[in-house]
Amino acid sequence: MKTLYEIRGFSPAIRLLLVNQFGVNTGFYLLIPYLATHLGEDLGMSAAVVGIVLGVRNLSQQGLFLIGGSAADRLGARGVIIAGCGVRTAGFALFALGDGLAVLLAASVLSGLAGALFNPAVRTYLAQEAGERKAETFALFNVFATTGALVGPLLGSVLLLVDFRASALTAAGIFAVLTVAQALVLPARPVPPSAGGVLADWREVVGNRAFLAFSLAMVGMFTLENQLYLLLPDGARRATGWDGAAGLVFLVGTLANLALQLRLTRALKPYGRRAIGAGLALMGLAFLPPMLVSGAGSPELWHVVPVLVGVLLLYVGVMVAQPFVMELIPGFGRPELTGTYFGIFYMVSGIAAAVGNTAVGWAMDAGDRQDAAWLPWACCLVFGLASAGGFTWLRRLGALPVRPAPAVEATV
Repeated sequence: MKTLYEIRGFSPAIRLLLVNQFGVNTGFYLLIPYLATHLGEDLGMSAAVVGIVLGVRNLSQQGLFLIGGSAADRLGARGVIIAGCGVRTAGFALFALGDGLAVLLAASVLSGLAGALFNPAVRTYLAQEAGERKAETFALFNVFATTGALVGPLLGSVLLLVDFRASALTAAGIFAVLTVAQALVLPARPVPPSAGGVLADWREVVGNRAFLAFSLAMVGMFTLENQLYLLLPDGARRATGWDGAAGLVFLVGTLANLALQLRLTRALKPYGRRAIGAGLALMGLAFLPPMLVSGAGSPELWHVVPVLVGVLLLYVGVMVAQPFVMELIPGFGRPELTGTYFGIFYMVSGIAAAVGNTAVGWAMDAGDRQDAAWLPWACCLVFGLASAGGFTWLRRLGALPVRPAPAVEATV
């Protein structure tokens, strides 16, 4: 309740975008986690075709983040947010209306393009609107996003009792409502004029070596956060022999996020940059407790405790690091290129994290073959500590943006 009370201190635009992110994640997660099952079991597609459809969606999003970021800079973040929500409405509606491969590929491209548009645009708008309260704003953004990621799968599992089309149409309806809400309520912000062309903007950002090094250092954050949907649910199921244990992963994380996110961000704000390194290290260390019960013989219900301890540590690590990471990104360049910086950050980190997830998946398979259940957990530990080390090295080199001094209020 305290978190809900805190949002009253933010502007109506920020409050709207927080609710928007809750809706975005609810709509996304009530559909996408069940898409592979629909394609394989309901439509009888081969694993290769399912992989193509899912891969096209992911590549469309990761590969086009740069376009969305540049569009937010050139056209204004508000219009790009609205366009992204509208495009995802169309994409999810196509999943409901067509079973052919061509239609499904089109739906995948549209849903990926939508994410590439509004993800950098929303963060650009928040960074511009929040002023000196960027860290707190992104902390609340994380709370609403995490809550939506819990509600979405629960709602999706209920809708699947009807059929997959009910889930797809509900998801499309959520995005349609969000589109209208942004169009009617979200204020337009002035768009600073740009002196050069889009290619010049890209060259400027890509030429910022400190920023690219920072983006690569954050690969561990994205890779480990994605294990909430891969390694940790699998570990919970294996440790207990109970499929429902996977749901506890999201429940524990969401409750911790609601209770702790804003408190942690405010407490750590004076140490924001050091907090990023500590958070990344904690994310890596979170995989030690589950490692203790991996391959521990016959499943036991109490084995879920070390897994949930790891989940809690991982969420705390994300809560410590992520708001300050988001706060830092705009400081690497000119305010006129905030969207481009967010776009390239998500493109570089997302593609690299996809490679990281592949490595974790390989470690899971290799661990099964070689009776080394500890292997994927150790792999994640290395990712987290490597990212923490890389970030700390950049900080000590002085490669990070200088934090501006707090504004002094004038007295009248």
